[in-house]
Amino acid sequence: MVFFLFFGCGHKSGRKDKHNIKRHHNITQAVDNTDEYKGKTILEMEDNCGVKYVWIEINGLKLKFIFDTGASSICISSAEATVLYRQGTLQKEDILDVQYFQDATGRVSAGTRINLRTVKIGNRVLQNIEATVIDNNEAPLLLGQSALEKFGKISIDNENNFIVFE
Repeated sequence: MVFFLFFGCGHKSGRKDKHNIKRHHNITQAVDNTDEYKGKTILEMEDNCGVKYVWIEINGLKLKFIFDTGASSICISSAEATVLYRQGTLQKEDILDVQYFQDATGRVSAGTRINLRTVKIGNRVLQNIEATVIDNNEAPLLLGQSALEKFGKISIDNENNFIVFE
């Protein structure tokens, strides 16, 4: 089952301010100056009203996802699926079948189970990852267990806003 929430927080602007640049520099410096992170995938998180977002790439398309350990798979909306299909990076053979999921309100809906040929998380590329297309253009993008379970260990550094994938 896939669980997801709709959030009503205001959105921050996409421009980089001095705080964001300084935070990014601090993360880069913390990661570069220690052997603890050698050979690991580090992904910066963006916080918006307590929701943690990460940028990942699916089939060559870079998108901002909610980091959601409670979601059973990667979830995308029908809008993103349409873009992937029009670009030719999602093909007919990647469309698998219908899948039912339950959202946070308890409502059960149908979605389409698909195969993502590539999922790039930081510097790591995963192949043939299952995802669910939600038949709602405004459904949030969720980075769920179908990708996260490919890593042996995931650590979250809430102080510095990054995730370590091993």
